[in-house]
Amino acid sequence: MFNLDAFPALKGYRFPRSIIGYAVWAYHRFAMSLRDVEDLLAARGIVLSYETIRDWVNKFGHYFSGRIRRDRPTPNDKWHLDECVVKINGKTYWLWRAVDENGDTLDTLLQSRRNTKAAKRFFCKLFKRWGMPRVLVTDKLGSYGAAKREIAPDLEHRQHKGLNNRAEASHRHTRRREEVMGRFKSPCQAQRFLSAHDQVAAIFRPKRHRLSAASFRHARADAFCLWNDYTAELHA
Repeated sequence: MFNLDAFPALKGYRFPRSIIGYAVWAYHRFAMSLRDVEDLLAARGIVLSYETIRDWVNKFGHYFSGRIRRDRPTPNDKWHLDECVVKINGKTYWLWRAVDENGDTLDTLLQSRRNTKAAKRFFCKLFKRWGMPRVLVTDKLGSYGAAKREIAPDLEHRQHKGLNNRAEASHRHTRRREEVMGRFKSPCQAQRFLSAHDQVAAIFRPKRHRLSAASFRHARADAFCLWNDYTAELHA
């Protein structure tokens, strides 16, 4: 686990890297509000405001998610894509999500449309970051097929509602956090939060039902070591 006194203070900040890293981890790892994290730290004798935690999450969440993406192994060659509705200030947005065969999120993109242009934008973002898969599995939304024909005509594409339950199931964590947060406040805030949240989940939520107890503990210990390494490298 994390030692809150392990790392020196971050230049320009009153608290050390270890406390900042712990606060960002706790907020993204569990379905907790900012005030919940404030109470968690207060129980350990660390007194600060939830607004300070908000600033840390907004500023350093992107840093941690970037390091996790950098060090993640190349995903397998079968991806599942899906989109779900997100309401922000009374306006409808679409959250596009891609997951690998294990159900771990590769990327998300919040957009105001789910037409061919929006699908192409999501494909380009995915392929630029992860390369080209062997198979794409989607529901029967026509935008997927139209975008694929323009960008990757030779890519195998399977459109079937029943085949895409991995991507659909991955939305449940978003819904849970959306409820805790009292809905997202803006598209930028939603995109910033989800980009970090899904990457933290990728290393701290191994598929426990597929692992032995020893394998799960090993995966969790590896995740803590990675987070400690990222925290040690943290800079303002």
